Amino acid sequence: MSDNHRRDAGQAGGLDASGLDTFPRYLMHHARQRPQRPAMREKKYGIWQTYDWGQVAENVRAIACGLAQLGFRRGDRLAVVGDNRPRLYWSVMACQCLGGIPVMMYQDAVAQEMIYVLQDAEVKFAVVEDQEQVDKMLEIAGEAPLLQHVIYDDPRGMRHYGQSLLLGLDALQETGRAHERAQPDFLDGEIAKGAPDDISVMLYTSGTTGKPKGVCQTHEAFISAARGAIQFDGLTEGEDILSYLPMAWVGDHLFSFAQATVAGFTINCPESGETVMTDLREIGPTYYFAPPRVFENLLTQVMIRMEDAGALKRGMFHHFMDVPRRCGADILDGKPVSGGDRFQYWLGKLLVYGPLKNVLGMSRIRVAYTAGAAIGPDLFRFYRSIGINLKQLYGQTETCAYVCLQPDGQIKLDSVGKPAPFVEVKLADNGEILVKGPMLLKAYYKRPDATAESINADGYFMTGDAGYFDEDGHLKIIDRAKDVGKMADGSMFAPNYIENKLKFFQHIKEAVTFGSGRDFATAFINIDLEAVGNWAEKKGMAYSGYTDLASQDAVYALIRDCVEKVNADLAADPKMSGAQIKRFLVLHKELDADDGELTRTRKVRRNFIAEKYAVLVDAMFEGRARQFIETQVTYEDGRVGKVSADLRIEEAKTFAPQAGQRAA
Repeated sequence: MSDNHRRDAGQAGGLDASGLDTFPRYLMHHARQRPQRPAMREKKYGIWQTYDWGQVAENVRAIACGLAQLGFRRGDRLAVVGDNRPRLYWSVMACQCLGGIPVMMYQDAVAQEMIYVLQDAEVKFAVVEDQEQVDKMLEIAGEAPLLQHVIYDDPRGMRHYGQSLLLGLDALQETGRAHERAQPDFLDGEIAKGAPDDISVMLYTSGTTGKPKGVCQTHEAFISAARGAIQFDGLTEGEDILSYLPMAWVGDHLFSFAQATVAGFTINCPESGETVMTDLREIGPTYYFAPPRVFENLLTQVMIRMEDAGALKRGMFHHFMDVPRRCGADILDGKPVSGGDRFQYWLGKLLVYGPLKNVLGMSRIRVAYTAGAAIGPDLFRFYRSIGINLKQLYGQTETCAYVCLQPDGQIKLDSVGKPAPFVEVKLADNGEILVKGPMLLKAYYKRPDATAESINADGYFMTGDAGYFDEDGHLKIIDRAKDVGKMADGSMFAPNYIENKLKFFQHIKEAVTFGSGRDFATAFINIDLEAVGNWAEKKGMAYSGYTDLASQDAVYALIRDCVEKVNADLAADPKMSGAQIKRFLVLHKELDADDGELTRTRKVRRNFIAEKYAVLVDAMFEGRARQFIETQVTYEDGRVGKVSADLRIEEAKTFAPQAGQRAA
């Protein structure tokens, strides 16, 4: 990165970035320059608690000195596990102050999943949120022999725990304050030892194809990504963001940790996962990030509520939603629109879009991003049409979730935008996307072989994604390069592309498609229990649960209609017309991360599913009408059981290729 770029990026957040090359230095800078500006809020017992930059710095210093007193040393790894909580973010920063490496872990992982990360990362210290996470650590402590200290944030339920490795965070901070009084120059000296090339965090890959790998990212990498995004979208210290996505996910670390620390804006932690929507409305963020599934779920809830509304309200909603479909995105992008449409849109905004955005908690949003998976064009169009500046970004854990961004006024529904500031993107001969820039990983932890395999001789990271640039220089993602195959007739088969089209429908929660090397394509479907359940109740259909509902004739007819609409759309795509879905089934259970079918970021583990349900895959391609299957499932309390069903397999209508046309 050039000096000019560094200066411009730093100043975009209202900062003089000279000398600010590690996160602890940024923190202490904010504590000096804006000590009373809100840095974090947390909703606790129904009340928002605010912590300014001065308070955050004081708390981080106390945690850091407390860890040092316990024996934490430069290079040690600190596991961080829990929901988004200020004191967990502070623990990340405290670890960095000492030159340690925070290892972020998914809070919903079961104990046995955590063993691998604790062992692989050689973790000695852990800061966890509450009793639930403490219990997991105690359960597996014997299999993680290096683990010496488990520090917990929330003391509720911990009164009778007497294990020697446990310590409350309050007690740790008191120890740290005493340490700092005795050695007032200690922590500043440790921060001064920090270098931009030091590892600032270790994030584990989702493990869709094998064991997760620890991605080591430096201060420079995440700070570069944060500065580039701040410059790109003109972010300031006045932004508010709701931090509710897993802290172990690279997207949260970029938005809620790196960008907030560099720009100096406020992160807001909800009270719980169940109160996110209420807390979103109360905060009214100006800057928002969510994966496509969150936007899908929000739209599903809106449509369910509209189906329950009276005839007048329902009619008004559908009338005024026709207007933004026609011109809403153009109005948002500042493009010319007729006076009549502008008036209709103004009226719709007054009566429908404004109240709808308020219900969604999106009234103040200036910039919203989605990433993690492709978002359906129709879903994307819906949010932009009602005036929400929703954009896509593209990146991986290995690139700090930062490769491409969509510029305002140049939004394309089927692209991920242009290369972000400081990033170079090019395509390999086979269409694989290659990227280079300061945001690249330093290494996979203890995996020099994997590191060498991921970066080519020219220094480009090989993303594993296939795509192409359009005539305006926007990158379009087709699928994972390894997943893109060919049908028996030579036409392209891109499973993720088809699955995303299926998941646009509110009644379909998840889909897995098969077809590479075959004469036709097939699909497993998971229905959305809430959406389909609501639809079934309106029709007076009785059902006892997911398995019963998924097997009903009317539900199959509903899903067949969705599949055939996707087929009609594929028929109009010259590249994908041969990959229409000929046969499908509705699975008897929801795909679940606890059963190994999804990653913790809800990505489909395609190979695992193909192997686990091989009997169903074979039945679809062999033309059988029914297939019995018994499947092992893991319940929330860790118990293991079995569910069985005699699944029906149905045919879907396919269409002749219609190149040059688009299906309605």
